[in-house]
Amino acid sequence: MMRNPEQTIGNLINKQNNAFIASVDGEGFPNMKAMLSPRKRNGIREFWFSTNTSSMRAAQYRENPKAGVYFYDKRFYRGVQLRGTMEVLTDAAVKEEIWQPGDEMYYPKGVADPDYCVLKFTAQNGRYYANFKSEDFLV
Repeated sequence: MMRNPEQTIGNLINKQNNAFIASVDGEGFPNMKAMLSPRKRNGIREFWFSTNTSSMRAAQYRENPKAGVYFYDKRFYRGVQLRGTMEVLTDAAVKEEIWQPGDEMYYPKGVADPDYCVLKFTAQNGRYYANFKSEDFLV
């Protein structure tokens, strides 16, 4: 049993360059996508990603906010699945907060590009896998 889920899972997340996000399509099927690691996070509860406003994923989250995020540590074959909700944010202050140099490559009009938005994931619970065992936890 994890003594400190926040620390154990936080350490795993900190070492990953990628995350996998899941949405639900109009037919109720899960859709997965690899993303760069979150731009910002608040413990293991809140995560912020950047994406295109016009993306299929953003449209799916607007329709159905149920979401999942998965982080995988290939070296030690362990991972964590987080379940919760995803919000599509277009607020200028939030967009500015997670903007990084080089983002112009994806959003040529800069931080005010209408095709730039922020996905904010809020976890409710999760499942951690390590050492051939799984453990559910609340966030």
